[in-house]
Amino acid sequence: MQRVDLGEVEYDVAAKDMRGWVEERVEGRAEDRLFLLSHPPVITYGPRTVLDDLPAEAAAIPAVQVDRGGFATYHGPGQLVGYLVINLRQRGPVDIVRWVENGLIDALGSLGFPLVRRDTPKGASSLVGVWTEDGRKLCSIGMRIRRGVTSHGFSVNVNPDMTVFHTFTSCGLHDVTMVSLAELAAEQGLAAPTDADVRDAIANNLGAR
Repeated sequence: MQRVDLGEVEYDVAAKDMRGWVEERVEGRAEDRLFLLSHPPVITYGPRTVLDDLPAEAAAIPAVQVDRGGFATYHGPGQLVGYLVINLRQRGPVDIVRWVENGLIDALGSLGFPLVRRDTPKGASSLVGVWTEDGRKLCSIGMRIRRGVTSHGFSVNVNPDMTVFHTFTSCGLHDVTMVSLAELAAEQGLAAPTDADVRDAIANNLGAR
């Protein structure tokens, strides 16, 4: 899988580019790719999101409906976003979400952060993502599969403005605290990892070169 490092990209630009990346993969003009980037402040939400979960207009952060699974989540400076464009037909049967969860857990574990995935009880809101052992959520995952190719991906709170998460209901979970690597590092008396550290760890563990 090819690693593609980008800087800060406007969400609508990335969404348009992503459609092109998927077409390239479907047509065999590109290999599997992991795109690593960040966005200016924006809240994205899937079609099943309850409008009451979104921030009030006074929050002054744009909210954009997107064609992925999952509910509302925040993207902004200090957060690493990973978009995966992978041909699942060539990989064979694979639980792509479980693979991403485990890859992120291993990657961030290598940086000194013990993390876990959680199974979703029947009838409950989805617990897909990566969590601290005491039940705080660090990474969100929302993906789409079309014509056998994945798009969208995951976000990792490295050191964003965490107060934004208080203005809306993240991931459809009303009783969950979102957390960042910077906060977890401070709790352990450690230096916070850099964006470059996190990019390298994730790319290595997902097999992107």
